[in-house]
Amino acid sequence: MFKPKTTDFDLSPYTGLTRESWIEAGEYILDGIFRHIKDFNDPVVLKRTETEITYPHKNAPKEVLELEKKAEMFEGLTRTFFIAAPMIHINPSLVCNNLNLREYYKKQILRACTSGDEYCAGTYEELQAIDKFRDPFRCFQQTVETCALVIGLYLSKEEIWDTYTKAEKDVIAAFLSSFAKAPTVPQNWRLFNMLDMAFLHMEGYEINKNIMRDHAQAILNYYVGDGWYRDGMGFDYYSCWAFNVYGPIWSNWYGYENEPEIAAKFEEHSNKLMETYADFFDKDGFVNMWGRSNIYRNAATSAFDANFFLKNHKCNPGLARRISSGALMQFLGRDDTFMDGVLTIGFYKQFSPLVQGYSCAGSPFWMGKAFMCLHLPKDHPFWTEKEAESTFEKLGKGGVKETVLNGPGLVFSNHEANGETILRTGKVNNSKNDLHRTWNYGKLAYNTKYPWEATPVIINEVNIKSGEVESMQYILKDVTSGKVSSTNVTFYCGEKDGVLYRRQYFDFDISIENCWIQGINLADVTVPYGILRIDKHRLFRRPVEFTLGSYGFPDNNTQIKELSGPCNAKAIVFKGYDALGNEKQMAMTAYYGFESMGYIKSAGSNPDSEKSLIAYAKMSVNTMYDASEPYVMISLCITKESHEDFKEEDLFPIKEIINTDSAGTGSYGDTILKLRDGREVCVNFEGIEANLTL
Repeated sequence: MFKPKTTDFDLSPYTGLTRESWIEAGEYILDGIFRHIKDFNDPVVLKRTETEITYPHKNAPKEVLELEKKAEMFEGLTRTFFIAAPMIHINPSLVCNNLNLREYYKKQILRACTSGDEYCAGTYEELQAIDKFRDPFRCFQQTVETCALVIGLYLSKEEIWDTYTKAEKDVIAAFLSSFAKAPTVPQNWRLFNMLDMAFLHMEGYEINKNIMRDHAQAILNYYVGDGWYRDGMGFDYYSCWAFNVYGPIWSNWYGYENEPEIAAKFEEHSNKLMETYADFFDKDGFVNMWGRSNIYRNAATSAFDANFFLKNHKCNPGLARRISSGALMQFLGRDDTFMDGVLTIGFYKQFSPLVQGYSCAGSPFWMGKAFMCLHLPKDHPFWTEKEAESTFEKLGKGGVKETVLNGPGLVFSNHEANGETILRTGKVNNSKNDLHRTWNYGKLAYNTKYPWEATPVIINEVNIKSGEVESMQYILKDVTSGKVSSTNVTFYCGEKDGVLYRRQYFDFDISIENCWIQGINLADVTVPYGILRIDKHRLFRRPVEFTLGSYGFPDNNTQIKELSGPCNAKAIVFKGYDALGNEKQMAMTAYYGFESMGYIKSAGSNPDSEKSLIAYAKMSVNTMYDASEPYVMISLCITKESHEDFKEEDLFPIKEIINTDSAGTGSYGDTILKLRDGREVCVNFEGIEANLTL
């Protein structure tokens, strides 16, 4: 793991990290990369830690394999350049593995852009000629990487770009132009074309301003409010590390001068994100494992730095550095994030369940965007201001701050009691049976200290089969057929009186009539250590069984307790350690509606630890058209980062449960919870039908 040599806890009381610490971290990563580059003429093709999912795909047709190998070389070059470029600017004499990095990248960039060179990444036209399908609108990975290249050239302009001859610049510009004006993907990819053109324009090359304007107006129309953009059909960190990074850079390079109205919008949106984005991270600055491309890790913090590209930036520099440094050490402070000097294809350790097929060995170095902060001079407030207090220091003991963003349908809560941040998502639309995307987007909650767990591989003897329990998800089993279904669509319904309302459907498929038959209404309430759930099934076909899983818990010498409490509650408590030896504790409590509890042991399904545990609660609904059986399912999942026992009122916070319908089953009307802390929570699902949004 990386251990900074330089620290200053007066300037940085929460992390100790300074600008010099970041420079040391950059050298540490680059040393690991260049361990695999033996010669000045070798491309940046890194040792693979995963070969079944990532590209180059070993069973791909010859033409596809040729394209993928070109992309692999270019991606490795440009993404490591995110880190190398600001480091070269700071120290033009920087050497790794006996190679001068300025001279190395200068040469390899020119080769990558030179047609006929062995290591040329291929112009757009050349790649189309290789592609046997000859799709006139085909897009290539190189489009993504040209954007990384121009950012790196900008960050090391004096050291690399300005040292090319006019003829060499023309070669690189022609290469960039071939992708800048070419077809792209109608979401965040438009920004790649925009930055390519903006860089060329800055350097005196002709561009098509109408193409630029078309891309820019489209990006504006992806905006939903609260600083967030819809990317494709959903929301994830691409709104932060793409839209809210490239938008401000584009404004600085091109927009303020040539499209001031659009640049003003990008500025407004970035500043709007800054109002709440710090609370997306936890007390330690940890990034939540959520959405696709989790292998990019702390790239999520790059939105803070990008805000400083704006004329009227609103980012708090001391808080931004604290979070950025905390997120950096979340990953570099572990001994399993790197394998033989190269970032694993995972969140922490190698973890295939989160990997997408568009990634290669060099892809994780998108996290190098976080190092763009090194372009800020050493006297910039980002480096000179004292690390600021976050929301967590401002909360009273046991306090919770909840942020509701109706635009993207995201609700996140900061919990003083355990220093964790919990994210609950809405507006999630996944294909039927696409568990991979459901893990990334459709969990009931995402916790910064308990990353999502894939479908468990059960290793203890229980009366549960694989797929019948998922972490932080409901699973529905048709008792008659034995069919198991998971939720794949989440509708956002908003918050009212401190209760977040959502709806999920099982096996939702818009192309099938009556795809909405089996569903569940969700209601969430925050408590000091987690989330209290009051959910209500909406079923047509019965008999069925529900299971609800807890977060995945790292299983390293775990103690397990089963307890009983008021209101017929049952609880399972795990007390153990994560892979680094840190103390962990989690409890799941089941109340009304659930009949039983249990836990499963799994192997290989947790991103933190090889072995893991999931507690679960189970409910049966047996009789067709019978309102005498429970409709409401009440549960609690709480966590803490110590072995100090939970208090009785933490494990069993409910004093009384009242269903106001005539049968007392929660079939309609209010469900009222009287809590031991004096609060009264009233849940009523009537009316949410009018507020379902994706």
